[in-house]
Amino acid sequence: MNLPKDPVILLSVVNTQLRDSYPTLEELAKAYMTDRKELEDRLGQIGYSYDAGQNQFV
Repeated sequence: MNLPKDPVILLSVVNTQLRDSYPTLEELAKAYMTDRKELEDRLGQIGYSYDAGQNQFV
């Protein structure tokens, strides 16, 4: 599965995957063969940042 380009849809997909399948953002990024920093930057553009304690973008 490719990650969506739209940042709002990306947020939903990433948070759902973090909740259901991946214990860390690093593991999710590896599974999707993408760069963790790129995910953080893309979601940062819409005001979200990764919270490791919650394992979610908030």
